[in-house]
Amino acid sequence: MPEQEHRIGEISALREEVAQLRHAVVSHAVIDQAIGVVLAYGGLRSDAGWEVLREVSQHTNTKLREVAEYLVQWPHCAWLPPEIHRGLDAALQRRGSLGGACGVDEAGRDVSFGIRETGLSLPPRRGAGGSRRSRERR
Repeated sequence: MPEQEHRIGEISALREEVAQLRHAVVSHAVIDQAIGVVLAYGGLRSDAGWEVLREVSQHTNTKLREVAEYLVQWPHCAWLPPEIHRGLDAALQRRGSLGGACGVDEAGRDVSFGIRETGLSLPPRRGAGGSRRSRERR
């Protein structure tokens, strides 16, 4: 019986470790995506993205993963918590970067991601406006 209990304990510990590793893999992917957003927004070299993300986390007293999640959603929802936005702009300004130059358009929408000023356009969201083929037919 003690050997069976020992095996059950090992299985439980392994399941917990697998769950933690899965969580770490997802967190790592989100953080990598957020670094990409920081690089695109700030016009930085790739080696500076992690430092900016870490700095924003420290200066806003927000977990790094939470900062990363906000940044990844920012281009899609056009909203970033004000303290994260200020922290990002401050970190980029300390590096002499372009971030924070955009602000809000005349309709009150956040255009801080720089899409409007650079002339770049994002693809339409799925479900918003139909497929490319249906838009071409219009």
